[in-house]
This record gives sequence, structure tokens and C-alpha cells, in this order.
Amino acid sequence: MIIEERMADYIASLESEMPEYLAQLEKHALENEVPIIRKDSQALLKFLIELTKPMEILEIGTAIGFSASLISEYMPEGAKLTTIEKVEMRLVEARKNLAAIKRAKDVTLIEDDALNALKVLREQGRRFDFVFMDAAKAQYMNFLENALPMLKVGSLLVTDNVLQEGSIIDSKFAIERRDRTIHMRMRDFLFSIKHDPKLTTSIVAVGDGMALTLKKQD
Repeated sequence: MIIEERMADYIASLESEMPEYLAQLEKHALENEVPIIRKDSQALLKFLIELTKPMEILEIGTAIGFSASLISEYMPEGAKLTTIEKVEMRLVEARKNLAAIKRAKDVTLIEDDALNALKVLREQGRRFDFVFMDAAKAQYMNFLENALPMLKVGSLLVTDNVLQEGSIIDSKFAIERRDRTIHMRMRDFLFSIKHDPKLTTSIVAVGDGMALTLKKQD
């Protein structure tokens, strides 16, 4: 927990109730220990979707489809969402959940490795005005290199789980050896999006940390 738990609980208590199908999907995920976007991150993502009104949205990392369902609930009429997932045990749930949402016809699930899927989308000349990245953390730099060329100038890249439960501030020597690669790659990713002159990034301590990146130029 990046911010004090009581404060997070209070902020969450202020949120209006989500649609019943989303509430049930969230409950199912929590009961089965499926990682999904946290309450405060949900609120920020919803706000950003309603603020920017993107018409072409890309999600990297579908899992069981909770965040895609959330995005579809608040994206503008006529908007399209493309979401990518490769893990079969997640896809079993994602197919079912995304088929049941109100905007199912506006959501395309790509069942493929994210890097391969991103390369195919680039070859197709696809362009997006909102990208939500919540997949394999060690691959964020690779995802970035492939997703940014498809992001329109003036549009947002939102990246979840960038503060790693607060451990991002620790020395790599304080991190368990098996987690050091992810730790170092995440720090490289954050440095990159903060220092690229073509981008403006704000890192906010909601959920497990979210990076909000505005693409200023190609």
C-alpha cells in the first residue's frame, strides 16, 4: 500500500457504486486472488477516460477483463477498445466476461503475446488516443517502444503498478535476488518516461502507483 490504508479506504468510500456486473466481477477476482486494478486506480482511470474521451483505446494486459469492462463502461459512444492477453487461464475468463458487457461489440480481444500483437498492430498502421498498460512489468520498456509510435500526439499512456508496493525506492541490494530484474527494469522505465523530451509524465501514488504520460510529439 503506497498511501496509508485508512486514507485509501476513506477515499474509496466516497466513490459512487459501480454497475452491478462490474461489482460482481471485482468480487470474483478478489475472492480468487486475481490481480485487478485497485479502487483508487479505478477512480483515476474512469476520470481520465471521461476527461479525454478517447475513441481508439488500447489495453495491454486484459487478465480476466475487469479493467477492459470498466473502460468500456465509461468510454464515449462509438469508441473502440482493443485489449491484449496471452495467458490461457486468464483468457477463459476474459472471453466470457467481455462477451457479457453492454459494449461487447466495441471491444476486440487479441489472444497473443503482447509484444507480437503490438508489432502486428503497428504493421497494420493502427493509431490510438489512449493506451492503458497493465501487463508483465519486466516488459514495460519493450511495450513502450512498440506502443508509443501508435499513440497519437496529445494522447495519454497510463501505466499501472509502477511503484511496486513502494519497493521502487529501495536499493537493488535490498530487493530479493529473484525480484531484482523487475525492480531495475521498472526504474529504467520510469527514468525513461520522465526524461524523454517528447513526453510529459506525472507519477501518482494511487493504487500501486500509476504513471500518466502525455505524448507531446512524434
